[in-house]
Amino acid sequence: MFCILGTGSCLPNKVVTNDELSSFLDTNDEWIVKRTGIKTRHICQNQSLTEIAVNAALEAIDNANITPEEIDLIVCATLRGDYITPALSCIVQKKIGASCPAVDINAACSGFIYALDVVAGYFARKKVKKVLVIGAESMSQLVDWEDRSTCVLFGDGAGAVVLGEGENLLSIKLTADGNVPVLNIPNVVGNGHFYSEIENKTTLSMNGQEVYKFAVAALSSDVADVAQQAGISLEQIDWVVPHQANIRIIDTAQHKLGIPIEKFIVKINEIGNISAASIPVLLDYGNKEGLFKKGNILALTAFGAGLTTGACIIKW
Repeated sequence: MFCILGTGSCLPNKVVTNDELSSFLDTNDEWIVKRTGIKTRHICQNQSLTEIAVNAALEAIDNANITPEEIDLIVCATLRGDYITPALSCIVQKKIGASCPAVDINAACSGFIYALDVVAGYFARKKVKKVLVIGAESMSQLVDWEDRSTCVLFGDGAGAVVLGEGENLLSIKLTADGNVPVLNIPNVVGNGHFYSEIENKTTLSMNGQEVYKFAVAALSSDVADVAQQAGISLEQIDWVVPHQANIRIIDTAQHKLGIPIEKFIVKINEIGNISAASIPVLLDYGNKEGLFKKGNILALTAFGAGLTTGACIIKW
């Protein structure tokens, strides 16, 4: 298995407030905050996803006190990099000066925890000693900026962790239930000579009520399940690091679990939903702010399109 050696994150320089959104959407700050808990989000304006992913990676490498040459594998969780190919992880590998295998995975907002599970297999097979795991998303390029019910939710960002050999992953759980209508982003059609299907708009479509019900159930049950697998009680969890999708989802799941809200890391008011980047950004925040102490028990939990979920228990 593994342990976390270092963390890093990068949020784009451009900050968009609810008031700015209300200048072209039929909405306002009060409406958005009441329904989502979000006041601002970071948007890639003059920065590429590659740039912020590289910055997060370099910060994590520095925090781990290693060099890029020591990295044996890079796994990047993302819905879409700056290119269809090569993978975002490959571009990051080149730019940071590493010389290892690199691969992207897409499990939507659960992608970072899926990546941790993939990497755990490499450690179990003794194939790696140091691994860079990145969550990086540019959701601002994938939402419909005329749909106030969805575009106000999302932001851009990147987070990264460097993992080393250890026994700090205590349990992990992944699920998937293929369900396109509830949450999807159609792909680009391309320019196939014989392709005749009408092109779909490449923007996010979401059934908010169905996602809410799914998310609350998944967050609360998955945390309980991984705690049981790890042989600990919910009371022994020091910190819950939840995917930042909607404050109402977090609050409702918190009540169902009975874990004090003070144990939840919440930054949704500042960053919005940054999909697979949410959890690694929060891990870096907790690390840099000194919230996590050695030996603390962390519960990581996420849910997203697929529909997918991921949760795990990690000892800091």
